[in-house]
Amino acid sequence: MAHHLVVFVTPSSKTEVTKVVRCLLAERLILCAKIIGPVSFIFWWKDKIEKVAEFLVLMKSNSELFDKLTKRVKAIHGYEVPEIFALPIHMSSPSYLNWLEDNLRLGSKNGG
Repeated sequence: MAHHLVVFVTPSSKTEVTKVVRCLLAERLILCAKIIGPVSFIFWWKDKIEKVAEFLVLMKSNSELFDKLTKRVKAIHGYEVPEIFALPIHMSSPSYLNWLEDNLRLGSKNGG
C-alpha cells in the first residue's frame, strides 16, 4: 500500500520552480505544489559555507511514485545534488486523504 508523502525540493529560481512543478504535475508524479520563497539557505558545499536564495516547494505525492519523481527532478534540476526528501503524512482529514488517494491513484494507473 502506498503511503502519502509531502516531498520537499529546493529549486534556485522561479524559472526552475515552474519547470520542475509543471513537469511533475504533467507526468502525474505529484498532485499539487506549494511554493515558498525565496528563502535563505546556508550549507556546507565542497569544504566551505555557502549561502544562496532558493524556493521551497512542498509537493503531495505517494511512496509508489517517489522513485520516479526523484529521477525526474534530478534530470531537470540545475543542482549537482538537488535536495529531494519526503516526510510521511501520518494524519489528515479523511476528505483530504481521499482526495490525495483518488487523484494519485490516477497518476499511478497512467504510468506516472
